[in-house]
Amino acid sequence: MADRITIRPLRTDAELHSCVELQKLTWGADYDEFVPPSILTVAQKIGGVAAGAFDERDAMLGFVFGMAGVREGKIIHWSDMLAVRPDARDRGIGRRLKEFQREAARASGAESMYWSYDPLVARNAHLNFNRLGVRVAEYVEDMYGSSASELHRGLGTDRFIVAWPLNAGVRGQADGTAVDAVPDAWRLAPVVPDEPGISGATQPAVLRVEIPSDIVKLRDARPDEAARWRASTRTAFQWAMANGYDVVRFLPGEERGSYVLERARGPR
Repeated sequence: MADRITIRPLRTDAELHSCVELQKLTWGADYDEFVPPSILTVAQKIGGVAAGAFDERDAMLGFVFGMAGVREGKIIHWSDMLAVRPDARDRGIGRRLKEFQREAARASGAESMYWSYDPLVARNAHLNFNRLGVRVAEYVEDMYGSSASELHRGLGTDRFIVAWPLNAGVRGQADGTAVDAVPDAWRLAPVVPDEPGISGATQPAVLRVEIPSDIVKLRDARPDEAARWRASTRTAFQWAMANGYDVVRFLPGEERGSYVLERARGPR
């Protein structure tokens, strides 16, 4: 039950080591960029956050980790990791961890929170845009270079860097609007790369960039198709952002979801 889950900073050796074990469960035992207990502890001394979600038996169900920093002369918080155990997902734990992190970052003087995520992951797109209300600050190709994590196999590490104003409220439950809610929006990113592209096209007010509903499942079943999704969406997002479009929300779907982008200003 949600009311039996406690969110609190990581303090004891047992809690810190449970966090490392959950990192291994999430990113794979071969992943070599774990945040160790020493850094989880030190970060909390300088405005960072390392907190866990615990059930009534004190078992860790999820954690969040972030660091304080400065961007463009302002204090910001970088959310580096968030994970929830597979058997504890879809219970609002990730959202509650973000809310806890937001309040702790605000208390440290941060004005905005930044983090990166893979734009092909529909679950995270839904959380970030529909629940939290982030904006895209940047699209970065292979942000983390080659990675040993099983989660990154075959897809590289392209990322959205998103910004979340910390004085903004968390949005309520998304309405589950279907992709067909924007039927007139131009579909910018087909999965087949030799379909008609974007050059020379009339620039509409609203765009849709489609992604698979489960990129990991697709990658495991049809890796070549998953790689084409990466290539086509990379081109689409980079073109759209360079031409003044902003992502405004994400529309879930059974087989495909869609980012909705609106044209807000001239070319950057």
